[in-house]
Amino acid sequence: MYYSLYQTMWLFLIYSFIGWIAETALAAAKKGRFLNRGFLSLPFSPIYGCGWLLFSIFLPELKANPFYLFLGGMILATGLELFTGILLEHLTGQKWWDYSSQRFQFDGYICLPYALIWGAASLVCLFFSDKLLLNLIGWIPSLVGETLLLIIYILLIIDFLVSITTVLHVRREMRISREMSQRMKQFTAWLDNAVTRAVQKRIRKAYPTLSEPISHPEQEESKPNCFASGLCLYKLIMLFFIAAFLGDIIETIFCRITAGVWMSRSSVIYGDFSIVWGLGAVLLTVILYKHRNRSDGYVFLFGTVLGGAYEYFCSVFTELVFGTVFWDYSHLPFNLGGRINLLYSFFWGIAAVVWLKHLYPMLSGLIERIPMRIGVVLTWVLVVFMSVNMVVSSLAMYRYNQRQTTDGATDNPVLQFIDEHFPDSRIEKVYPNLILVEEEPLTE
Repeated sequence: MYYSLYQTMWLFLIYSFIGWIAETALAAAKKGRFLNRGFLSLPFSPIYGCGWLLFSIFLPELKANPFYLFLGGMILATGLELFTGILLEHLTGQKWWDYSSQRFQFDGYICLPYALIWGAASLVCLFFSDKLLLNLIGWIPSLVGETLLLIIYILLIIDFLVSITTVLHVRREMRISREMSQRMKQFTAWLDNAVTRAVQKRIRKAYPTLSEPISHPEQEESKPNCFASGLCLYKLIMLFFIAAFLGDIIETIFCRITAGVWMSRSSVIYGDFSIVWGLGAVLLTVILYKHRNRSDGYVFLFGTVLGGAYEYFCSVFTELVFGTVFWDYSHLPFNLGGRINLLYSFFWGIAAVVWLKHLYPMLSGLIERIPMRIGVVLTWVLVVFMSVNMVVSSLAMYRYNQRQTTDGATDNPVLQFIDEHFPDSRIEKVYPNLILVEEEPLTE
């Protein structure tokens, strides 16, 4: 992204406001009366600001091809809507919107008509509205603009805290979760006043579906005194490590077969772990597990789309953060910016079918056999190990990049330690396909 922090904060607010206006106007047209459809009490819908943020980070390089830009915007924003819907449901036990009545929908969280609108919005943002809004922002005196931003964001933070606390308070009142009720009792007691009741009333009017609890009969039953029972955090962490290891092994063997050489495919300095595969497995499990009994074609289709979008996201993220590209598919047909290609997206679809239909049930059973105490300790040991591993790997990559673009001199003892233990030769051995990317200024 090429905007300054000041511009980004203003654009985020403006698009959040525009999104709120659009949703409120649509709801008013349907209901025949004014209805604040925002999660917040203030006239902002942050999901639209987040959607714009994704467009500005991941899509500028696609402006040369409007079709791919449209497709990318559709996938990114729809993914955001899906993630937000699932997150809100898990936090509150309620479904905040439901597209089940629409054709071509997925679990009521997303549907094709709104996905097409998101795609069109990405074209409007990058080709028209961004430039217009930046010109308008430029008219605001710097001191006035910075002061307004500070005030508005403070109010947004307060509004968010009150809203999320109120929603959880509503959940307590409906007795959806006794455990959540106990944890929230003391925290929400001081908010049990006129402000809280007013927010509750507004939210219930805006989202009538919140009056009914959401049940998930398709989820695994929790087993008492069993480690990682059901689809819980412990199980997801263990699945991440298993999939990260298996992914690295698969890629290593694939490179041996296709390229005739053994090469490291690890994402980190220590151990054979592919973070992309590990996170991808967790993503597929969380989103598609409830559909594991659907046809192989259904799982394959969604796995292909999710996997391709996820791989594109990872490619852009690593380039933005580390200034490097770890894979390049430019030589393959049907590729998008060299970041993804149709063949490997199909591999993600196949992997989704194999994972959900065969590997997950087997691995889930094996994980649940681990003794409770050993499992808990082992999980957190692995989390600490991988956290340190990722920090060290990130620092090593950062220093490698610096050494290639500058003289690399530093007085920082930590960076000197990194230089001593992770020289260029070691980095290039761990990441043999690494390509440094030169930054280019944005041209209009």
